[in-house]
Amino acid sequence: MHNHSAVDGRVAREADVADKFLDAPDGDSFADLFGTFSPQLVAFFRARGCELCLAEDLAQEVMLTVYRKAAQVRDHGLFRAWLFKIARNTLCRHYGKQTREVETVNFEETTDGLAAASVKASGVPAFEFLHWMALLDSGEREIMKLRFIEQLEYHEIATARQLPIGTVQWRVFNAKKKLAPHLAPR
Repeated sequence: MHNHSAVDGRVAREADVADKFLDAPDGDSFADLFGTFSPQLVAFFRARGCELCLAEDLAQEVMLTVYRKAAQVRDHGLFRAWLFKIARNTLCRHYGKQTREVETVNFEETTDGLAAASVKASGVPAFEFLHWMALLDSGEREIMKLRFIEQLEYHEIATARQLPIGTVQWRVFNAKKKLAPHLAPR
C-alpha cells in the first residue's frame, strides 16, 4: 500500500508541474516541467534502444516541441499522454531519417572503372556487369539498361515503358541501393 502512495504522489506532482506550465508558460514553469519529464523521456528512448546521448537529444527535441505547442493542449489531464505521443513521433521521425540515408553509387563516375575492369590481365572479359544485373529483378534490370546503357532520360523511359516518371525514378533508386555494396571501391 505504501508503494501506491508514492506513485500517487509522483503522479500528483507531475500533474501540478504540467498544470503550472500550461497555465503560465514561462521559463520557471518550463524548467520545472523539464526537470520532471526529461528523465522519463530519456528512459523512454533508452528502453527503445537509443544510446544515452541520442536519448538526451531526442528528449530535448520533445521538450522543445512541448514548449512551442503547449497552447494546443485542451485537457490538462491528457498532458502526459500528449507528451509521450510527441516522444513516439520524434522517435519514428528519427528512425525514418536513418532509413532514408542510403549509400548509392553514381554510375556516371564508375564508367571508367567498368571499362578498366572489363578486361582482366589474362585478356578474358570480366562478367561483373552481368553479375550485378543478375542481382536486380527484371523490371529494375530493364530500366537500368535503358538509363545507363542506352542513356535515356527518366521521362523518355517513362514514355517508352508507359510508366509514371516517379515509378521509373523509384526503380532506378532501388536498383542503385541494391548495387551500392557491390560497386563500392575495394
